[in-house]
Amino acid sequence: MNLIIDIGNTGIKTAVFAPDNKMLHWQRTDADNCLNILTRILSKFSIQNTIISQVGQPVEGLEDFLSKHNIAFINLHPGLNLPFKTCYKTPDTLGADRIGLVAGAVLKHPDTHKLIIDAGTCVTYDFIDKNNVYHGGAISPGLRLRFKSLNDYTANLPLLQAGDEEIPLTGYDTATSIKSGVVHGLVNEIEGFIVKYNLNFHGLKVFLTGGDKKLLDRYIKNKIFVSSKSLLLEGLNYILNLNK
Repeated sequence: MNLIIDIGNTGIKTAVFAPDNKMLHWQRTDADNCLNILTRILSKFSIQNTIISQVGQPVEGLEDFLSKHNIAFINLHPGLNLPFKTCYKTPDTLGADRIGLVAGAVLKHPDTHKLIIDAGTCVTYDFIDKNNVYHGGAISPGLRLRFKSLNDYTANLPLLQAGDEEIPLTGYDTATSIKSGVVHGLVNEIEGFIVKYNLNFHGLKVFLTGGDKKLLDRYIKNKIFVSSKSLLLEGLNYILNLNK
């Protein structure tokens, strides 16, 4: 079985895939509890291979832990055997999370143009054409960074976050004005990217994923998204299978 370890900016995701690529286990944790969670996983599943995708801070002792348990592992990097080609001019700077998401999109729709939007700490846009050539994309601040920047770089604006309440288009006080600007501003950005890519690439498949997907999905009018609940984890498992 395969063990997937995705070390992100705000948390760590672990998953176990069977030989038929069915996901048997999924769990979110943090650096302090990661090795304990992995110990529990190893007590339940027979793990042979592991891939580590890392964009956040390393987990201390992780590689020693895997070696101690005789588990073969690879760290995700652009030099691995990948299911797509790239014309990105600086492939060595391409984040592990973006590589995994692109692989997941290729796995699901290998013969179409694809745009992946990952709404997390940053919002990343990644485009892969129907021949599975990765061209690049865009990176912009995510919701939390936008809220934080207004607080950090002004004297009087408070630090806020978007909750479950409906956010009006026209704010009626400072708090709702900030929330409208941040949330609806990002929604307009996302919809604008989708419109422009659709104009240039017929049959485009759009994936929306990331920690803020649920919130943003409430406001985005363009409902053409491909279901992608575990896109990154499936992509990482795909890459692991190609590099065993």
